[in-house]
Amino acid sequence: MKHTFSLPKNTILFIHLVILCFSFTSRTIAQDAVVVGANRTETYLPLLKNKNVAIVANQTSVIYKNKNHFLGHTHLVDSLLHLGVRVGKVFSPEHGFRGQADAGEKVKDGEDFATGLALVSLYGKNKKPSAKSLEGIDVVLFDIQDVGVRFYTYIATLQLVMQACGEAQIPLIILDRPNPNAHYVDGPLMEKEQMSFLGMTPIPLVYGMTIGEYASMINTEPEWLGSEKHPDISVVGLKNYIRNTPYSLPIRPSPNLPNDKAIALYPSLGLFEGTTVNAGRGTEAQFTRFGAPELKSKAMPFYYTPMPNFGSKTPKHQGEICYGQDLSMLSNPNKVDLSWLVNAYRESNQKDRFFLSSGFTAHAGNSRLQKQIETGMSTAAIRETWKKDLKKFKQIRAKYLRYK
Repeated sequence: MKHTFSLPKNTILFIHLVILCFSFTSRTIAQDAVVVGANRTETYLPLLKNKNVAIVANQTSVIYKNKNHFLGHTHLVDSLLHLGVRVGKVFSPEHGFRGQADAGEKVKDGEDFATGLALVSLYGKNKKPSAKSLEGIDVVLFDIQDVGVRFYTYIATLQLVMQACGEAQIPLIILDRPNPNAHYVDGPLMEKEQMSFLGMTPIPLVYGMTIGEYASMINTEPEWLGSEKHPDISVVGLKNYIRNTPYSLPIRPSPNLPNDKAIALYPSLGLFEGTTVNAGRGTEAQFTRFGAPELKSKAMPFYYTPMPNFGSKTPKHQGEICYGQDLSMLSNPNKVDLSWLVNAYRESNQKDRFFLSSGFTAHAGNSRLQKQIETGMSTAAIRETWKKDLKKFKQIRAKYLRYK
């Protein structure tokens, strides 16, 4: 007779609770240990003394009040003003200074309602600080939370700020922050012919660097900055942080990345932005689901209806039933997972218009990926075409890693 062994249900439940508590405690300890660049005021305040300062910032530019970053913070701008630093103006990136504008929505110049400081938009008429906007400025301070994905536009803003500082001979101080996707490098490399604000350097889709490491790389590698005059940069590094340190972002980095799961899936689902498929915008589950009316099939039983909400005033397929998949319960991927994109294309009953004319190529960074999917190439075969470029990039990247 074959015997089987099983634990009592209450024992299994206890084991699950112990594992859950251990996982949560480990993550909390790691989170508490990290000291972000903004909190290291003793390092950068002397560099601001008696200087006219401009700050590149958004809602993530904060100084935490407690080792547990979820227990309160003050905005960097407010803190520096309180400390008597002469802040002359604030440059704001995509989504604005307070992080409330939609993706792609133009942001206007204005005045911050809380401080009265002049706000100069870097996501409107100009994406690069003008020489006039930097007149009278002695030093620029950059502090924005990144998520480590090439088409996430904050690194493009950083690059244009670096160019402007180099041309104006103004030093730039970068306050480093953890990258929640820093633990891997993956995806197609950006081709020179496709470079845009969604990718300005020859890096893969996921580049595995903090924003401070990335700045050092593009300021040093020949021709990567896109300007002959390179700025004098200082990076205020992180403490108690290594590349695999678990880190949850206490503040959403942009309106449609509300949690850890969305941030982890963003490198893969962000490619849907260049297709007719909705990636959860117009719901409360952005970048943890995808769908479109033309995906209605037995393989795509999940459905939802996008409607206007915070961060998405006019979501793709607004008011229409979208069929697709819910990915919110999956484990976080450690790669760019193409399977969802490939399966959506195969299930679409409107393949001739699935890829948007310019949007997909700009997000992918090359013109090959669309053709590879359209010709039925497997995800494994597509990934094989990335290997040579990824190996070469990793060799370059290794020279600039501060956190092992």
